[in-house]
Amino acid sequence: MRGRQLTLVSHDVLPPSVADLEGILLGPGQLARMGGTARLSVVVDRGWRQHALCAAFRERGLPGEAASTEDGQPSVRTPFLAALGPAAARWVKGALKGVPEGFVLDGPRLRLWAIAAGQQDGNGYLFVLGAHDDPNVWSSAGAALAAAGLPGTFLQHRPRPEPPGETTPGATQETGRGRFADGPAYRVTGRRRLARLAELVGDPPPGAEPADWPT
Repeated sequence: MRGRQLTLVSHDVLPPSVADLEGILLGPGQLARMGGTARLSVVVDRGWRQHALCAAFRERGLPGEAASTEDGQPSVRTPFLAALGPAAARWVKGALKGVPEGFVLDGPRLRLWAIAAGQQDGNGYLFVLGAHDDPNVWSSAGAALAAAGLPGTFLQHRPRPEPPGETTPGATQETGRGRFADGPAYRVTGRRRLARLAELVGDPPPGAEPADWPT
């Protein structure tokens, strides 16, 4: 990529592809390998993301289901599938996730990243990263955004806001937008960049709130 801005097309111009799902991996998505198969999973913060991701899997001919983690957080996962084996071969080295050399963000991959873990933040838009990923994944994600004409500011630690009306004295908020607020992310700002982002990702999925989608 080397700082050269790529010419990208919006998500609805290209036919759906299994490779689009790699946009989720640039954020908090994870792959588990078993033989020549792999399973894609991602923890989310809201039910609409579960529905939208399951729909995206179906559009690409893959089964997916809404689930919950052991601590009750909503998630989405596929079964172990041969169709995800090539992605696992590119992204998983040993037990670590790594961004493949030459990875390029396009409209569909940006859209799926936004569905999985995107939200507005003041006058900017956040693309949330995997909190436990190697820092090399974070830097590669930043390079991919920059090459797409969407350079962002890396935020590693940020204060956790409390959603109005959902605070219990003495309790720690673990769901809603607060969960995304304390992890690493890239913040994209600037009127032109945000307009470009909105064009690339297209209209919001059903159920997405205005604060969840770039405008």
